Amino acid sequence: MADLVKMLKQSTLVHLCFAISFFTSGLIINTVQCVLYLGLKPFNKRLYRTIGYYLCYSFYSQLVFLADWWSNTKLNVYISDEDMKYCGSEHVLLLMNHTYEIDWLIGWMFCEKVRVLGNCKAYAKKVIQYIPTIGWAWKFAEFVFLERSFERDREIIGRQINEIYDYPDPVWLLLNAEGTRFTEQKHEASVKFAQEKGMVPLKHHLIPRTKGFTASLPYLRKKCPSVLDIQLAICKDSTVKPTIFNILNGKPITAHMCVRRFPTATLPESEEEASAWLHELFREKDRMQDSFHRHGNFFTDSGIPERPQLTLHRRPATLLNTAFWAAATLTPMLYYLMKLLFSGEILYFSIGAGIIFAFYMLMVKAIGMSKISKASSYGAQKNGGHSPDDLSTGVAADVSETAKNK
Repeated sequence: MADLVKMLKQSTLVHLCFAISFFTSGLIINTVQCVLYLGLKPFNKRLYRTIGYYLCYSFYSQLVFLADWWSNTKLNVYISDEDMKYCGSEHVLLLMNHTYEIDWLIGWMFCEKVRVLGNCKAYAKKVIQYIPTIGWAWKFAEFVFLERSFERDREIIGRQINEIYDYPDPVWLLLNAEGTRFTEQKHEASVKFAQEKGMVPLKHHLIPRTKGFTASLPYLRKKCPSVLDIQLAICKDSTVKPTIFNILNGKPITAHMCVRRFPTATLPESEEEASAWLHELFREKDRMQDSFHRHGNFFTDSGIPERPQLTLHRRPATLLNTAFWAAATLTPMLYYLMKLLFSGEILYFSIGAGIIFAFYMLMVKAIGMSKISKASSYGAQKNGGHSPDDLSTGVAADVSETAKNK
């Protein structure tokens, strides 16, 4: 029986069925979002956002299902009892290391378990809003879409932060301060930049870009009570590598996450001091990551007070939601595809085969784009220099990769 389950989890046909269900449900959800955006939002923004929460949850949780139920991935969270009381009950800005192909998915697992998954948002490149399913969902969910101009982006950040933190329920907004996912090549560029500027090089992170954070901070003080620092680590000697492909094949991964809460009111007010605070935070994160890889925990020699371990269990909601969409989409889709394939008409057969091939290519493309080698470059500029303070690339560059991952 175990061998049969393993074979099914690694079956391309089963993966294709999941892709058909996910992308079809995404288009259905996009259609409902569009109708509500045009017909409800102008008259009742609060109700629009409340319904939007459940639509986004229904879409995102299908991916959380893959981690929680399909692959039995485990998430161990290290957080104080005091900080845990606030999780899921207030607006938050998230600062998270960007080290693994699946760090966004592990983050979504945590968000789902504290019941804020439907209101997870991020800074993203403006072009992402035109990508079908995930990009359209983010557009209707009022993500912070940035351009390539610092002055325009500063204005967009202020306007969008004021908008999204008016939501009736807690919103968690992600800022990737490193700007792109960690690779050895980008780490070399980061170390070189730090040495040139007389900064302390980081061993496990890229030097953070600070302008996105400092541009956001004045608006956060008004409506966002706290900043959550998320440090994610996965054992280097794990037999199962943290990739989307392994998750899709049902292989379990164990992830460890340390969560620290910083009240917004305690953060420095000047831009220069706020920038220095962020750099110091990443030096702490670097020591935590180094401690984890050397001793198996974040606290042994990082200088960070130890926090109790909390194992968050998977919830049935993601399983039931995915089962619903599988039944609602696969039943009619497979029925009509089979009719086309076995119609005896070359034209209808070609249409059916073309639809299946399109879904297969969508799945392959999504998996391929999640690979670390596909991530954006670190600090690359036309003049060949590096600028970890660049706003548009620093905040939004790799969120575009995250969108393509899905």
